[in-house]
Amino acid sequence: MGYDVEKTDAEWREQLSPEEYAVLRQAGTERAGVGRLTDTETTGVYRCKACQAKLFESDTKFHSGCGWPSFYQPISETIEYIEDTSHGMKRVEVRCAGCGSHLGHVFPDGYGTPTGDRYCINSVSMTLEPADGSGPVAG
Repeated sequence: MGYDVEKTDAEWREQLSPEEYAVLRQAGTERAGVGRLTDTETTGVYRCKACQAKLFESDTKFHSGCGWPSFYQPISETIEYIEDTSHGMKRVEVRCAGCGSHLGHVFPDGYGTPTGDRYCINSVSMTLEPADGSGPVAG
């Protein structure tokens, strides 16, 4: 698939930290409970760490207890869905539609949310742009 933002592997490695590269470009997963954005309640917009595309609004974030930031709905048309059968499971991987970077997975277990979905997203794959204009917060 062609993306709005396309870079060579070397360009991605130069832009991203080793941990960010492992998650965003190699579909890795950060350890549960370590991300700076997991429990924040700051109002704002969550953006892709790789290309800064808007992904989620803070009012769709909820505390799922899974150890990663959880959202029940992305901003329209910002997410690409890929069937993932790795690790002996059937899941749906979510990627940034702007650059193809791995963000996490979506599960149909967001009980009590308006959509019933839980977008389980790696904190390191996003930045938070606070509504108060105080400057971005990296995950």
